[in-house]
Amino acid sequence: MHVHLHLPRLPSSKTISNQVHGVMKIFHHEKESEAHQIFRQQVGHQPKPALGLPQTINPDEETVPGIEHPGSTGVIYCSDRAIANGFNYANSHEWANLGQGAPEVGPIPNAPPRPENIPLPVDSLEYAPTTGVKELREAVAHLYNDTYRKGKASQYTYENVCIVPGGRAGLSRVAAVIGDVYCSYQVPDYTAYDQVLSAFKRLVPVPTALDPKHKYRLDIEQTKKDILTQGLAVVIASNPRNPTGQVIAGKDLKELVSLSRENTTIILDEFYSWYIYPDNEKDIGKSISSAEYVEDVNSDSVVIIDGLTKNWRLPGWRVCWVIGPKNLITALSQSGSFLDGGANHPMQLAALPLLEPSRVKIEKVALQRHFKAKRDHVLKRLHALHLDVEVPPQATFYVWLNLEKLPPPLNNGLTFFEELLKEQTIVIPGIFFDINPAHRRNLFNSPCHHYVRLSFGPPMKDLDKGLDAIGRVVAAARLGGTKKMGHSYKKSLESSSEINV
Repeated sequence: MHVHLHLPRLPSSKTISNQVHGVMKIFHHEKESEAHQIFRQQVGHQPKPALGLPQTINPDEETVPGIEHPGSTGVIYCSDRAIANGFNYANSHEWANLGQGAPEVGPIPNAPPRPENIPLPVDSLEYAPTTGVKELREAVAHLYNDTYRKGKASQYTYENVCIVPGGRAGLSRVAAVIGDVYCSYQVPDYTAYDQVLSAFKRLVPVPTALDPKHKYRLDIEQTKKDILTQGLAVVIASNPRNPTGQVIAGKDLKELVSLSRENTTIILDEFYSWYIYPDNEKDIGKSISSAEYVEDVNSDSVVIIDGLTKNWRLPGWRVCWVIGPKNLITALSQSGSFLDGGANHPMQLAALPLLEPSRVKIEKVALQRHFKAKRDHVLKRLHALHLDVEVPPQATFYVWLNLEKLPPPLNNGLTFFEELLKEQTIVIPGIFFDINPAHRRNLFNSPCHHYVRLSFGPPMKDLDKGLDAIGRVVAAARLGGTKKMGHSYKKSLESSSEINV
């Protein structure tokens, strides 16, 4: 059982500020904030010099000559900070991890049984081809044709599918075969795009800021103009959208796909394609994919990345795929040979029965009902805390929560995150979804600065544990307890005497 806190209304942010030693102080710059300085001290998180300026060697980042730290993704940074505050995998049950980018992996009501054993035929002990086992490639193509392409003349075959060891591996393979081009991306979006756009320097990043007033909608007409005026050759996006929980669907998705027939490659990360929460009961079980609007599978330059990680709730299997024109798959085979070597052979074989369309239909219905109930529960509890979500999620298992109305310094994502670590709860600060490859922006100027991403991927009991912690921290701040916030954070394992590693 959990207790719903009845909290006082927010005082004006003009009258409430961080209090250190009795002095009222409002942070205006990242250099004034302890939470932000801890972030910047992590190797790879310092601002990168502008092009043409001399590079200086940072001994913390370049202890091996020529080696740079690319910077950590949000989940990795937040895990490291949680460990500094006492988290370890032996005591993880004591924590509420609302930062995890993965769904619960156990049984859920009315879903097919979870895999419990993996056969290991002798042949599976050999390397698999870098494009993946042919039978699995055929199964992926069949599933997409059955779900999205019935009655269409152009059908996917195994030659349109490349099996990869995880979504990031798929992204990396694709990025490795793209030439010197302008690449459009959106803010906010999936954190790994930051590292991909930083590491593969032939991609010249061109950002588009999505506006919460327009429900983070990608303006397709503006994208068309940008293609003409800026010479964009590649557009990359998650759909459904991480972290905002929105989705490009119907006419907008069809128009986005149509851009692939105008000398632009559209790369869509569709890992949350089953996590759709329709208002009408008759639509339960339907999923979203750009594959529905592709006219010719070998001439439309649409690249789809998906896999078992999210939809099948099997993140540990590392079996994913890239779908696109045949000539792309040939290139991905070559980049995979030097980047990752291919996906796990036995796990590819074990995945075959999971892609049977009749089983998938049952899985999708069960997943949508279960996660829609969790979404509604989280939104209801946040409402009770006077933390209403300005753009509620229509998809994924994330809530993009604006903290601006909270008293300073709790009204920014990094400080909110650090305060929740004291309560054994993990969230992801919004700045990790500000795809800013040069890292030069003052963090306080980031459009994502006042946000955190909450995941309702974990089981319900973990969600309630985390929401209880959020309630305690918010209640303390609203009752004037900000004097204890914004400072005195544990910097490392060494400064955390109670940690046993």
